[in-house]
Amino acid sequence: MVTEDGMPLGYEVFDGNTHDSKTLETVVAAMEAKYGRAHRIWVVDRGMVSEANLKFLRDRGASYIVGTPKTLLRQFEQHLTDQDWQQVQEGVEVKLVHGPDGQEVFVLARSQDRRQKEQAMHQRFLERLEAALQKMQQSAATGHLKDLALAQRRLGRLQQRYWRAARAFEVKTVPMDSPVGKAKIKITYSRNSQWDDWAALSEGCYLLRTNLTDVDAQTLWKRYIQLAEAEWAFRITKDELVIRPIWHQKPERVKAHILVCFLAYVLWKTLGQWMHRAGLGDAPRTLLLELAKIKSGDVVLPVRRPACPESCERTSAAEPKPADKPSAGQAHSPDTVVRLRCVTAPDEAQKVLLHRLGLTLPQRLRRIDEFVQM
Repeated sequence: MVTEDGMPLGYEVFDGNTHDSKTLETVVAAMEAKYGRAHRIWVVDRGMVSEANLKFLRDRGASYIVGTPKTLLRQFEQHLTDQDWQQVQEGVEVKLVHGPDGQEVFVLARSQDRRQKEQAMHQRFLERLEAALQKMQQSAATGHLKDLALAQRRLGRLQQRYWRAARAFEVKTVPMDSPVGKAKIKITYSRNSQWDDWAALSEGCYLLRTNLTDVDAQTLWKRYIQLAEAEWAFRITKDELVIRPIWHQKPERVKAHILVCFLAYVLWKTLGQWMHRAGLGDAPRTLLLELAKIKSGDVVLPVRRPACPESCERTSAAEPKPADKPSAGQAHSPDTVVRLRCVTAPDEAQKVLLHRLGLTLPQRLRRIDEFVQM
Protein backbone atom coordinates (compact mmCIF):
# COMPACT_ATOMS: atom_id res chain seq x y z
CA MET A 1 0.00 0.00 0.00
CA VAL A 2 1.41 3.38 -1.05
CA THR A 3 0.30 6.99 -1.02
CA GLU A 4 -0.61 8.96 -4.12
CA ASP A 5 3.03 9.99 -4.57
CA GLY A 6 4.36 6.47 -3.99
CA MET A 7 5.38 6.45 -0.32
CA PRO A 8 4.95 2.87 1.06
CA LEU A 9 2.55 2.43 3.99
CA GLY A 10 2.17 -1.32 4.42
CA TYR A 11 2.25 -4.77 2.86
CA GLU A 12 0.95 -8.32 3.25
CA VAL A 13 2.84 -11.63 3.10
CA PHE A 14 1.30 -14.87 1.79
CA ASP A 15 2.44 -18.47 1.70
CA GLY A 16 4.57 -19.30 -1.33
CA ASN A 17 2.03 -21.75 -2.76
CA THR A 18 -0.77 -19.17 -2.85
CA HIS A 19 -1.89 -18.29 -6.38
CA ASP A 20 -1.84 -14.57 -7.16
CA SER A 21 -5.50 -14.50 -8.18
CA LYS A 22 -6.51 -15.79 -4.73
CA THR A 23 -4.90 -12.97 -2.76
CA LEU A 24 -6.97 -9.98 -3.83
CA GLU A 25 -9.98 -10.45 -1.54
CA THR A 26 -7.68 -11.13 1.43
CA VAL A 27 -5.63 -7.99 0.77
CA VAL A 28 -8.74 -5.85 0.35
CA ALA A 29 -10.17 -7.11 3.64
CA ALA A 30 -6.86 -6.59 5.48
CA MET A 31 -6.31 -3.06 4.17
CA GLU A 32 -9.86 -1.97 4.87
CA ALA A 33 -9.66 -3.38 8.39
CA LYS A 34 -6.49 -1.37 9.05
CA TYR A 35 -7.22 1.87 7.18
CA GLY A 36 -10.97 1.90 6.53
CA ARG A 37 -12.84 2.02 3.22
CA ALA A 38 -11.27 5.24 1.97
CA HIS A 39 -11.14 6.14 -1.72
CA ARG A 40 -8.40 3.80 -2.82
CA ILE A 41 -7.08 2.72 -6.23
CA TRP A 42 -6.19 -0.94 -6.63
CA VAL A 43 -3.27 -1.47 -9.02
CA VAL A 44 -3.08 -5.11 -10.07
CA ASP A 45 -0.73 -6.92 -12.46
CA ARG A 46 -2.09 -9.29 -15.05
CA GLY A 47 -1.28 -12.39 -12.95
CA MET A 48 -4.06 -11.44 -10.53
CA VAL A 49 -6.56 -10.24 -13.11
CA SER A 50 -9.73 -12.27 -13.58
CA GLU A 51 -13.30 -11.28 -14.33
CA ALA A 52 -14.28 -12.52 -10.87
CA ASN A 53 -11.73 -10.24 -9.20
CA LEU A 54 -12.79 -7.25 -11.30
CA LYS A 55 -16.45 -7.91 -10.47
CA PHE A 56 -15.50 -8.11 -6.79
CA LEU A 57 -13.89 -4.66 -6.99
CA ARG A 58 -16.73 -3.12 -8.99
CA ASP A 59 -19.35 -4.47 -6.55
CA ARG A 60 -17.52 -2.68 -3.74
CA GLY A 61 -17.37 0.56 -5.71
CA ALA A 62 -13.57 0.34 -5.86
CA SER A 63 -11.34 1.92 -8.50
CA TYR A 64 -8.74 -0.20 -10.25
CA ILE A 65 -5.92 -0.12 -12.79
CA VAL A 66 -4.96 -3.57 -14.02
CA GLY A 67 -2.64 -5.11 -16.55
CA THR A 68 -4.09 -7.25 -19.32
CA PRO A 69 -2.94 -10.36 -21.20
CA LYS A 70 -0.91 -9.77 -24.35
CA THR A 71 -3.60 -11.46 -26.44
CA LEU A 72 -6.05 -8.65 -25.69
CA LEU A 73 -3.72 -6.24 -27.46
CA ARG A 74 -4.89 -7.57 -30.85
CA GLN A 75 -8.29 -5.97 -30.33
CA PHE A 76 -6.56 -2.56 -30.41
CA GLU A 77 -4.40 -3.19 -33.47
CA GLN A 78 -5.84 -0.25 -35.38
CA HIS A 79 -4.95 2.14 -32.54
CA LEU A 80 -1.31 1.02 -32.57
CA THR A 81 -0.81 2.56 -35.99
CA ASP A 82 -2.31 5.95 -35.07
CA GLN A 83 -0.02 8.89 -34.38
CA ASP A 84 -1.81 10.50 -31.40
CA TRP A 85 0.63 9.19 -28.76
CA GLN A 86 1.63 11.21 -25.70
CA GLN A 87 5.15 10.99 -24.28
CA VAL A 88 5.18 10.50 -20.50
CA GLN A 89 8.92 10.09 -20.11
CA GLU A 90 11.89 9.46 -22.35
CA GLY A 91 11.26 6.31 -24.37
CA VAL A 92 7.68 5.77 -23.14
CA GLU A 93 4.46 6.85 -24.92
CA VAL A 94 0.81 6.31 -24.00
CA LYS A 95 -2.64 6.91 -25.44
CA LEU A 96 -6.18 6.57 -24.10
CA VAL A 97 -8.84 4.41 -25.76
CA HIS A 98 -12.40 4.39 -24.44
CA GLY A 99 -14.14 1.08 -23.98
CA PRO A 100 -17.29 0.19 -25.94
CA ASP A 101 -19.61 0.36 -22.91
CA GLY A 102 -18.21 3.61 -21.48
CA GLN A 103 -17.60 1.96 -18.09
CA GLU A 104 -13.89 1.38 -18.67
CA VAL A 105 -11.01 2.93 -20.55
CA PHE A 106 -7.85 1.32 -21.87
CA VAL A 107 -4.35 2.77 -21.79
CA LEU A 108 -2.08 1.73 -24.63
CA ALA A 109 1.59 2.08 -23.73
CA ARG A 110 4.77 1.41 -25.66
CA SER A 111 8.30 1.47 -24.34
CA GLN A 112 11.52 1.58 -26.35
CA ASP A 113 13.44 -0.41 -23.73
CA ARG A 114 10.71 -3.01 -23.60
CA ARG A 115 10.67 -3.18 -27.39
CA GLN A 116 14.39 -3.94 -27.52
CA LYS A 117 13.97 -6.60 -24.85
CA GLU A 118 11.10 -8.31 -26.65
CA GLN A 119 12.93 -8.16 -29.97
CA ALA A 120 15.91 -9.93 -28.41
CA MET A 121 13.64 -12.57 -26.86
CA HIS A 122 11.81 -13.17 -30.14
CA GLN A 123 15.07 -13.48 -32.03
CA ARG A 124 16.41 -15.99 -29.54
CA PHE A 125 13.23 -18.11 -29.72
CA LEU A 126 13.16 -17.88 -33.51
CA GLU A 127 16.72 -19.11 -33.87
CA ARG A 128 16.23 -22.00 -31.47
CA LEU A 129 12.93 -23.08 -33.00
CA GLU A 130 14.29 -22.94 -36.54
CA ALA A 131 17.34 -24.99 -35.53
CA ALA A 132 15.03 -27.61 -33.96
CA LEU A 133 12.85 -27.69 -37.09
CA GLN A 134 15.91 -28.20 -39.29
CA LYS A 135 16.93 -31.08 -37.05
CA MET A 136 13.48 -32.65 -37.37
CA GLN A 137 13.56 -32.14 -41.12
CA GLN A 138 16.92 -33.87 -41.34
CA SER A 139 15.73 -36.77 -39.18
CA ALA A 140 12.75 -37.29 -41.47
CA ALA A 141 14.92 -37.11 -44.58
CA THR A 142 17.34 -39.75 -43.27
CA GLY A 143 14.55 -42.07 -42.13
CA HIS A 144 15.21 -41.74 -38.39
CA LEU A 145 11.79 -40.11 -37.97
CA LYS A 146 9.23 -42.23 -39.79
CA ASP A 147 6.05 -42.08 -37.71
CA LEU A 148 3.73 -39.16 -38.56
CA ALA A 149 2.07 -39.09 -35.12
CA LEU A 150 5.47 -39.04 -33.41
CA ALA A 151 6.57 -36.15 -35.63
CA GLN A 152 3.43 -34.16 -34.75
CA ARG A 153 3.93 -34.76 -31.03
CA ARG A 154 7.53 -33.65 -31.30
CA LEU A 155 6.43 -30.55 -33.17
CA GLY A 156 3.89 -29.79 -30.45
CA ARG A 157 6.56 -30.03 -27.75
CA LEU A 158 8.83 -27.67 -29.71
CA GLN A 159 6.04 -25.13 -30.13
CA GLN A 160 5.30 -25.35 -26.42
CA ARG A 161 8.96 -24.87 -25.49
CA TYR A 162 9.49 -21.95 -27.87
CA TRP A 163 5.99 -20.54 -27.50
CA ARG A 164 7.00 -16.94 -28.20
CA ALA A 165 7.82 -17.92 -31.78
CA ALA A 166 5.37 -20.79 -32.20
CA ARG A 167 3.32 -18.93 -34.82
CA ALA A 168 6.33 -17.57 -36.66
CA PHE A 169 6.57 -20.70 -38.82
CA GLU A 170 4.00 -22.58 -40.83
CA VAL A 171 4.99 -26.25 -40.48
CA LYS A 172 3.60 -29.15 -42.49
CA THR A 173 4.21 -32.82 -41.72
CA VAL A 174 2.75 -35.10 -44.42
CA PRO A 175 3.28 -38.76 -45.35
CA MET A 176 5.02 -39.39 -48.65
CA ASP A 177 3.10 -41.23 -51.38
CA SER A 178 6.18 -43.19 -52.26
CA PRO A 179 9.20 -43.40 -49.95
CA VAL A 180 12.37 -41.68 -51.12
CA GLY A 181 15.18 -43.79 -49.82
CA LYS A 182 14.52 -44.27 -46.09
CA ALA A 183 12.28 -41.19 -45.81
CA LYS A 184 8.57 -41.92 -45.31
CA ILE A 185 7.33 -38.50 -44.14
CA LYS A 186 8.15 -35.00 -45.29
CA ILE A 187 8.52 -31.96 -43.08
CA THR A 188 8.48 -28.46 -44.56
CA TYR A 189 8.27 -25.05 -42.91
CA SER A 190 8.15 -21.40 -43.96
CA ARG A 191 8.03 -18.04 -42.21
CA ASN A 192 4.61 -16.59 -41.43
CA SER A 193 4.66 -13.02 -42.77
CA GLN A 194 1.54 -12.07 -40.77
CA TRP A 195 3.29 -13.01 -37.53
CA ASP A 196 6.32 -10.93 -38.54
CA ASP A 197 4.11 -7.90 -39.23
CA TRP A 198 2.29 -8.22 -35.91
CA ALA A 199 5.52 -8.70 -33.98
CA ALA A 200 7.02 -5.57 -35.55
CA LEU A 201 3.90 -3.60 -34.64
CA SER A 202 3.28 -4.90 -31.10
CA GLU A 203 6.79 -5.34 -29.68
CA GLY A 204 7.23 -3.07 -26.69
CA CYS A 205 3.47 -2.41 -26.36
CA TYR A 206 1.20 -3.34 -23.46
CA LEU A 207 -2.34 -2.57 -22.40
CA LEU A 208 -3.84 -1.32 -19.13
CA ARG A 209 -7.49 -1.42 -18.13
CA THR A 210 -9.24 0.85 -15.62
CA ASN A 211 -12.64 2.11 -14.51
CA LEU A 212 -11.21 5.60 -13.83
CA THR A 213 -12.80 7.16 -16.89
CA ASP A 214 -12.08 10.80 -15.97
CA VAL A 215 -8.28 10.51 -15.52
CA ASP A 216 -5.75 11.25 -18.26
CA ALA A 217 -3.49 8.55 -19.70
CA GLN A 218 -0.29 9.98 -18.26
CA THR A 219 -1.61 9.92 -14.67
CA LEU A 220 -2.99 6.40 -15.09
CA TRP A 221 0.33 5.13 -16.41
CA LYS A 222 2.32 6.73 -13.59
CA ARG A 223 0.02 5.15 -11.01
CA TYR A 224 0.39 1.74 -12.60
CA ILE A 225 4.17 1.97 -12.88
CA GLN A 226 4.38 2.25 -9.08
CA LEU A 227 3.60 -1.47 -9.08
CA ALA A 228 6.78 -2.18 -11.05
CA GLU A 229 8.78 0.00 -8.65
CA ALA A 230 7.44 -1.92 -5.65
CA GLU A 231 8.25 -5.25 -7.32
CA TRP A 232 11.75 -3.98 -8.05
CA ALA A 233 12.27 -3.19 -4.35
CA PHE A 234 11.75 -6.86 -3.50
CA ARG A 235 13.69 -8.06 -6.54
CA ILE A 236 16.87 -6.10 -5.81
CA THR A 237 17.78 -8.48 -3.00
CA LYS A 238 17.41 -11.38 -5.44
CA ASP A 239 19.37 -9.97 -8.35
CA GLU A 240 21.94 -7.55 -6.94
CA LEU A 241 22.49 -8.92 -3.43
CA VAL A 242 21.84 -12.55 -4.44
CA ILE A 243 19.65 -13.08 -1.37
CA ARG A 244 16.35 -14.83 -1.89
CA PRO A 245 13.55 -15.34 0.65
CA ILE A 246 13.08 -18.90 -0.57
CA TRP A 247 16.53 -19.77 0.74
CA HIS A 248 15.32 -19.21 4.29
CA GLN A 249 14.05 -22.27 6.13
CA LYS A 250 11.84 -20.58 8.72
CA PRO A 251 8.78 -18.34 8.17
CA GLU A 252 9.99 -15.70 10.62
CA ARG A 253 13.22 -15.30 8.67
CA VAL A 254 11.30 -14.88 5.42
CA LYS A 255 9.16 -12.19 7.03
CA ALA A 256 12.25 -10.47 8.44
CA HIS A 257 13.84 -10.53 4.99
CA ILE A 258 10.77 -8.94 3.41
CA LEU A 259 10.63 -6.34 6.17
CA VAL A 260 14.20 -5.27 5.30
CA CYS A 261 13.17 -4.99 1.63
CA PHE A 262 10.17 -2.85 2.60
CA LEU A 263 12.27 -0.53 4.78
CA ALA A 264 14.83 -0.18 1.98
CA TYR A 265 12.03 0.76 -0.40
CA VAL A 266 10.81 3.42 2.05
CA LEU A 267 14.32 4.93 2.16
CA TRP A 268 14.55 4.78 -1.64
CA LYS A 269 11.26 6.63 -2.13
CA THR A 270 12.21 9.16 0.56
CA LEU A 271 15.45 9.93 -1.27
CA GLY A 272 13.52 10.23 -4.54
CA GLN A 273 11.12 12.78 -3.06
CA TRP A 274 14.01 14.67 -1.45
CA MET A 275 15.64 14.91 -4.88
CA HIS A 276 12.35 16.01 -6.48
CA ARG A 277 11.97 18.88 -4.02
CA ALA A 278 15.58 19.90 -4.69
CA GLY A 279 14.95 20.02 -8.43
CA LEU A 280 17.14 16.99 -9.17
CA GLY A 281 14.51 14.72 -10.70
CA ASP A 282 13.40 11.55 -8.98
CA ALA A 283 16.01 8.92 -9.94
CA PRO A 284 17.96 8.03 -6.77
CA ARG A 285 20.19 5.53 -8.55
CA THR A 286 21.85 8.29 -10.60
CA LEU A 287 22.51 10.33 -7.47
CA LEU A 288 23.91 7.37 -5.55
CA LEU A 289 26.23 6.41 -8.40
CA GLU A 290 27.59 9.95 -8.51
CA LEU A 291 28.05 10.33 -4.75
CA ALA A 292 29.62 6.85 -4.55
CA LYS A 293 32.67 8.37 -6.24
CA ILE A 294 33.39 10.29 -3.02
CA LYS A 295 35.83 8.16 -1.05
CA SER A 296 37.27 8.14 2.43
CA GLY A 297 40.74 6.96 3.40
CA ASP A 298 42.86 6.48 6.48
CA VAL A 299 46.00 8.56 6.98
CA VAL A 300 48.30 6.51 9.23
CA LEU A 301 51.06 8.40 11.07
CA PRO A 302 53.62 6.51 13.16
CA VAL A 303 54.50 8.05 16.54
CA ARG A 304 58.16 8.10 17.49
CA ARG A 305 59.38 7.21 20.97
CA PRO A 306 60.05 10.49 22.76
CA ALA A 307 63.62 11.14 23.90
CA CYS A 308 64.20 10.03 27.47
CA PRO A 309 64.95 12.97 29.81
CA GLU A 310 68.13 13.07 31.91
CA SER A 311 66.25 12.04 35.02
CA CYS A 312 65.40 8.78 33.30
CA GLU A 313 69.01 7.89 32.75
CA ARG A 314 70.04 8.27 36.38
CA THR A 315 69.29 4.84 37.69
CA SER A 316 70.63 3.15 40.70
CA ALA A 317 72.94 0.21 40.12
CA ALA A 318 71.55 -1.49 43.18
CA GLU A 319 67.96 -1.15 42.05
CA PRO A 320 67.77 -1.55 38.25
CA LYS A 321 64.54 -0.44 36.58
CA PRO A 322 62.38 -3.38 35.38
CA ALA A 323 62.44 -3.66 31.58
CA ASP A 324 58.73 -4.42 31.40
CA LYS A 325 57.64 -1.28 33.26
CA PRO A 326 58.02 1.89 31.14
CA SER A 327 58.92 5.11 32.86
CA ALA A 328 57.00 8.34 32.64
CA GLY A 329 59.09 9.47 29.69
CA GLN A 330 58.25 6.28 27.75
CA ALA A 331 54.48 6.70 27.55
CA HIS A 332 54.39 5.78 23.84
CA SER A 333 55.55 2.40 22.56
CA PRO A 334 57.53 2.31 19.27
CA ASP A 335 54.56 0.85 17.32
CA THR A 336 51.97 3.48 18.32
CA VAL A 337 50.22 5.07 15.33
CA VAL A 338 47.68 7.83 14.78
CA ARG A 339 44.87 7.12 12.28
CA LEU A 340 42.94 9.96 10.66
CA ARG A 341 39.94 8.98 8.49
CA CYS A 342 39.66 11.72 5.88
CA VAL A 343 37.08 12.37 3.15
CA THR A 344 38.12 13.28 -0.38
CA ALA A 345 37.06 16.69 -1.63
CA PRO A 346 34.04 16.51 -4.01
CA ASP A 347 34.40 17.70 -7.58
CA GLU A 348 32.34 20.54 -9.04
CA ALA A 349 29.42 18.35 -10.11
CA GLN A 350 29.27 16.67 -6.72
CA LYS A 351 29.41 20.05 -4.99
CA VAL A 352 26.34 21.15 -6.96
CA LEU A 353 24.43 18.00 -5.94
CA LEU A 354 25.39 18.38 -2.28
CA HIS A 355 24.45 22.07 -2.30
CA ARG A 356 21.01 21.37 -3.85
CA LEU A 357 20.38 18.70 -1.22
CA GLY A 358 21.58 20.96 1.60
CA LEU A 359 24.37 18.58 2.62
CA THR A 360 27.86 19.43 3.88
CA LEU A 361 30.55 16.77 3.82
CA PRO A 362 32.78 16.48 6.89
CA GLN A 363 36.52 16.60 6.38
CA ARG A 364 37.02 13.77 8.83
CA LEU A 365 35.01 10.75 9.90
CA ARG A 366 35.12 9.17 13.31
CA ARG A 367 35.91 5.47 13.32
CA ILE A 368 33.90 2.87 15.16
CA ASP A 369 36.70 2.10 17.62
CA GLU A 370 36.74 5.77 18.64
CA PHE A 371 33.07 5.53 19.64
CA VAL A 372 33.74 2.29 21.50
CA GLN A 373 36.47 3.95 23.57
CA MET A 374 34.09 6.78 24.46
